[in-house]
Amino acid sequence: MAGKIVKVSGPLVVAEGMADVKVYDVVRVSEQRLIGEVIELRNDKASIQVYEETSGLGPGEPVESTGAPLSVELAPGLIESIFDGIQRPLVAIKDIAGDRITRGIEVTALDHDKMWDFTPTAKVGDKVSGGTIIGTVQESSVVEHRVMIPLGVTGTVTWIFEGKANIVTPIIHLDTQDGIVEIPMLQKWPVRVGRPYEEKIAPVEPMVTGQRVIDTLFPIAKGGVAAVPGPFGSGKTVVQHQLAKWADADIIVYVGCGERGNEMTDVLMEFPELKDPRTGKPLMKRTVLIANTSDMPVAAREASIYTGITIAEYFRDMGYDVAIMADSTSRWAEALREMSGRLEEMPGEEGYPAYLSSRLAQYYERAGMVQCLGGERTGAISAIGAVSPPGGDLSEPVTQNTLRIVKVFWGLSSRLAYARHFPAIDWLQSYSLYVDRLGSWYDENISDDWSKLRTEAMRLLQEESELEEVVRLVGVDALSYHDRMTLEAARSIREDYLHQNAFHEVDTYTSLEKQFKMLNLIMVYYKQSIGALDSGAFFDDLVNLPAREKIGRSKFILQENLSEFDVIEKEIKDQLSDLVADGGLENA
Repeated sequence: MAGKIVKVSGPLVVAEGMADVKVYDVVRVSEQRLIGEVIELRNDKASIQVYEETSGLGPGEPVESTGAPLSVELAPGLIESIFDGIQRPLVAIKDIAGDRITRGIEVTALDHDKMWDFTPTAKVGDKVSGGTIIGTVQESSVVEHRVMIPLGVTGTVTWIFEGKANIVTPIIHLDTQDGIVEIPMLQKWPVRVGRPYEEKIAPVEPMVTGQRVIDTLFPIAKGGVAAVPGPFGSGKTVVQHQLAKWADADIIVYVGCGERGNEMTDVLMEFPELKDPRTGKPLMKRTVLIANTSDMPVAAREASIYTGITIAEYFRDMGYDVAIMADSTSRWAEALREMSGRLEEMPGEEGYPAYLSSRLAQYYERAGMVQCLGGERTGAISAIGAVSPPGGDLSEPVTQNTLRIVKVFWGLSSRLAYARHFPAIDWLQSYSLYVDRLGSWYDENISDDWSKLRTEAMRLLQEESELEEVVRLVGVDALSYHDRMTLEAARSIREDYLHQNAFHEVDTYTSLEKQFKMLNLIMVYYKQSIGALDSGAFFDDLVNLPAREKIGRSKFILQENLSEFDVIEKEIKDQLSDLVADGGLENA
């Protein structure tokens, strides 16, 4: 039985005669069959957020329930795809409707006709349950899609297919307590419900990003959650792009949530061209893009991050490490605020709904490292969300509620961004609560001195901040030579180490081994210079040491030539020893 529209308020439509529907059921609105989702029920009236443009709708038009919640299709064909916020394939829509999305288009999220080469790993007689891997499909040149039994199904294999099949053709027959069940590769899962797992595991390994300020000073764990707040123009999107390109993850899910269209275009143009450092193939071969630009209907923005995290959970359940980038959660929260206002709910702080904090937590808590169902394998989702506080005010509700949940805060500074310092992550403002937990991994796998070196670098940067206050008041000449050497070393850490060129083919990514050697060079120069000062060397000679220029250029040393760092370190020590000897002779 169909209901009928009684009120239209932007993306919010109220329909009566809807007593049989449930909250979060998907409905088709009007003769144009626009997609909507029930978000509130009062008696037989349903409030529906419509994911398409509602202009021209009026009272009396029909509303038909599908009887199912908003769900995503999960099967081979996800990798390299570009979806909108409710998993409609934008390439397929373009082929049907051209460059502008017209209303009421009905198209399956994945191609149901494409044939995939299915290789079974289960055999007749095997007992299987939800999450058990029964076969594989080579989805792209770098991603092996592991086909799983749908969650909630248990039985014995009576027949299994081998060869080419599409995603809707049954590939396995199971003898269950309800009789024989035929299962295709295609699964569906409601986006607002987290996929279950065996057990959540405490993360113990870093997600290497190749960005020195992140990996060294503020690392994120595999299965960790991080926020990147910053004012407009401070480089949030560029940081997200760098993480998507270089992060140590098997699968990348990039959600452009209310992003500018030109920034999503950059991603779409760049990723197919960019070579993946892990495989040498285009980065797009392990990426899923969800593009919900700022001019698309606001209601679909609210659904987009749930669509993204559900796809990420699906690949996690296969045993992959997934990184999901949400850019930006502030625009998602603005969509929540708009829908809440149209529902006439009591507003919370700054007009955001009172449930803003719980909705943010529901999203971020779906990240983590887990023991997967149906086999001895682990998978992880690392979630990184950009936050765009109006005017750069970090005390506003979205930023504050996000910081309560996440464990890594990469605070971006407009001062650093305007000074052309990339990444513009403020080392005095940012923090990572994973540092102590990951320190032992770094010490075991990179160097025994990693944690000590990181602590010394942070100490120098903090001392520099304090000394700069003195310099502003009384000038640099009032400082001792030891303090001036501290300023020089901190400047070297800032300019030679933390500053990174995202567009330079070598400097855009730095391995952990190279990061250690680079930072070690600066600390060797600093410690040896302090010793040389005590032994009578002149400060100006130490600052103008010939080998010092090589410290700044060491960021361009290729990964295969890391032995050059040892040569530079020896050169620094030799030149400082000569200065000490010369200073000693002159003083004598």
